[in-house]
Amino acid sequence: MKKKLILCLLFTFFASNNVYAMDWAYTFVVYKGGVYEVTEERLTNGAIGNEIGEVKRKADEYSGNYYGDASNHFDRGTKYYEIEGVAPDTAIAIEERSGEWVKAVYLHEAPFYWTDLLPYILLGIVAFVLFIVYSLRYASKRETRQH
Repeated sequence: MKKKLILCLLFTFFASNNVYAMDWAYTFVVYKGGVYEVTEERLTNGAIGNEIGEVKRKADEYSGNYYGDASNHFDRGTKYYEIEGVAPDTAIAIEERSGEWVKAVYLHEAPFYWTDLLPYILLGIVAFVLFIVYSLRYASKRETRQH
């Protein structure tokens, strides 16, 4: 009886252990720490300003995590553009296909992720290493002068 119960529990555990992809509520891109919802509003060539960025990574469809310039729909390399007469912190243009753009409207700030601090961490490490190197160099020059 115990063997049947254990076998039944193991079967239930392994049979129900499925992984499903998320169904996103809306299509979005992340630009400079802001999440922009991509609308269906088409933009003309005359409304497009300078290129301001691009999608650098895809949002994880299983965990829902994303960071940096990411998107849950667009591929890496998809370009972001300014919209003439509109501040980029309000809305931006996304190049959907070559010569076709859609409007993306600012929604909210993107969630914080530790890699947002990576440039500052690396800069701190470089500064620390340079400090040690110059300190050792200065100390060795000072020693040679005293002898």
